[in-house]
Amino acid sequence: MVDSDTGSLVEVRNFTKRYRKATAVKGVSLSIRAGEIYGLIGPDGAGKSSLMKAVAGVLSFEGGSIDAFGTRIDSEAAAEQVKGQLGFMPQGLGLNLYPELSIEENIDFFAQLRQVPRKRLAERKARLLAMTRLAPFRERRMKQLSGGMKQKLGLICTLIHEPRLVILDEPTTGVDPVSRRDFWSILAELLRERGITALISTAYMDEAARFHRLSLMYAGSVLTTGEPEQILAEVPGSIVSLQATQQIVALSRLEQHFQQVEAVGRELRTFVPDLPPTAAAAKVSELLQGLEYSQLQTYPPELEDAFIALLYRRKLVHPAQATPATPNTPQAAQGEIPDDPPPKHDGIAIEARGLTRDFGPFRAVDQISFKVCEGEIFGLLGANGAGKTTAIKMLTGILRPTAGEGRVAGADMRRASQEIKERIGYMSQAFSLYRDMTVMENIKLYARIYAVPRAQSRQRIAWVIEMAGLHGVENRLAGSLPMGIRQRLALGCALVHRPAVLFLDEPTSGVDPIGRRRFWEILVRLARTEGVAILVTTHYMSEAEHCDHLALMYAGRIIADASPADMKAALKTEAGELLELTTDQPLKALEVLDQAEFSGVALFGKHIHLLAPDPQQAREHITQLLAAKDIQLLDMQIRVPSLEDVFVYRILSQERAEAAA
Repeated sequence: MVDSDTGSLVEVRNFTKRYRKATAVKGVSLSIRAGEIYGLIGPDGAGKSSLMKAVAGVLSFEGGSIDAFGTRIDSEAAAEQVKGQLGFMPQGLGLNLYPELSIEENIDFFAQLRQVPRKRLAERKARLLAMTRLAPFRERRMKQLSGGMKQKLGLICTLIHEPRLVILDEPTTGVDPVSRRDFWSILAELLRERGITALISTAYMDEAARFHRLSLMYAGSVLTTGEPEQILAEVPGSIVSLQATQQIVALSRLEQHFQQVEAVGRELRTFVPDLPPTAAAAKVSELLQGLEYSQLQTYPPELEDAFIALLYRRKLVHPAQATPATPNTPQAAQGEIPDDPPPKHDGIAIEARGLTRDFGPFRAVDQISFKVCEGEIFGLLGANGAGKTTAIKMLTGILRPTAGEGRVAGADMRRASQEIKERIGYMSQAFSLYRDMTVMENIKLYARIYAVPRAQSRQRIAWVIEMAGLHGVENRLAGSLPMGIRQRLALGCALVHRPAVLFLDEPTSGVDPIGRRRFWEILVRLARTEGVAILVTTHYMSEAEHCDHLALMYAGRIIADASPADMKAALKTEAGELLELTTDQPLKALEVLDQAEFSGVALFGKHIHLLAPDPQQAREHITQLLAAKDIQLLDMQIRVPSLEDVFVYRILSQERAEAAA
């Protein structure tokens, strides 16, 4: 039932949720219309999960009201009335599944729980298994599945009773880009075929454009709500990107005038508010007078730019919280600088040559070779099980290779594992800070763990405080810090012994966009001014954009090795331009274009993306195809492809090649 007054399937008014004295969500209101994909976008701690659980009827709340399908959800009895019409998948890889059961056994269990008739179960199960590409693995136990497969199985179990509303809490967190793209394709197909409604949360700002409408959430409140284009219109301005010979000098100069400036790989990216492209480019050029720069371009801002601009506008963050400096930057020049950096090693910080690792008959890493230079940020990308972690364990001396060799910070990984450990820093996604110790106590502890000489300890600790921007929080417990500051503390602890090489594993998962940008500016300054070599493993494709060079792994092998710009250029050469189409019937158009076998067809909110070698020829063909189905092509724009587009294209091309072999 749809609310006759508002036309909404779900109506939330002034929702408030408290946990003891802490208010997790305060005064949130939103309406979810039938047949739309509605997004809740925000970092960890924004209040998304609390709101979704309450809508699903599994969490009580202290203020406001929730109506779903025309029923006021104010008791267990009311929640019981609507539970058959909705499906809820909680946050976390496979948390609603049973590890010892197979894929098919999990589906059958949830079908029985939801009282799905046996006659209809076989048909639904076959269709959902085919849609998720899990049919060949139906006998595999859940605990043996990759992260992406677990999420797709969780989605099947959520959909098996054919709910009208699905509530999915961060369903794409921790899964690789191909599985993420699969997930969105499944939702688009369900929306097209059955008209389901979906409420989905995510911390990935690059997913925001996929929703019909969305609410940007921060610290328990909604910043704004609307269609992606409406939210972008709230924050007018232009993005100016360029490459500067003196990147850090140019970065510091621009930061004096603009709140949003970031180094993305070798580029500087600046959001110039309230100015059109030509005027914005002229303003940036004026500020960089006397510095050498090239490749100046302008773009429309993205939703992440709008999100950050709104945070500044609402004074939820303050410009004074600017990214701290590394010792060689002007802000730190007056302070005490630690001892000299580690010695250089012929410009190569990490080198892998034919590295191979077998686990019995299974080859996890297959003859990979790559180099990371001093001062370079290198990204190692790949789906779950691609071999990234095994490669790093070999390079850090934790695992002995079956074959091949490598050097890290001038030391042979086969014979100098202890020496390597002294020269590297490592920060994992679940970095083990001591939450019941203060910031200063954590730093001092790691200084002792890394055997920092007592004579240098005071200087090193002062450097960490300055580098990580921890002034004012030295005596706070690590467990009480916001995620962004906690990650900077973890980074500082990994760097207290001033290693020549830094390994990072999913370093900004769950951090809000401003915290993530500040974190990455620290890394850029470390690389550019201190010469630290940084190797990052990540599923987060916008994070990969910050890398100078990338290696893409698939089934233990490196299948692409180039800079982000070169990878995008290669995609354009092989598959064509990325086109964004606007039609009067996007779901119907999606089906037509998918059947016409265009490459990379995907739904992005009310738009459709696809790849085409010749845009003009593609426009004519698409117009004819759509017109034959009484669909009008309203607009077609060429867009810059993302690294997710590159990743998905490369992996799927590899899968097709192997299937044909």
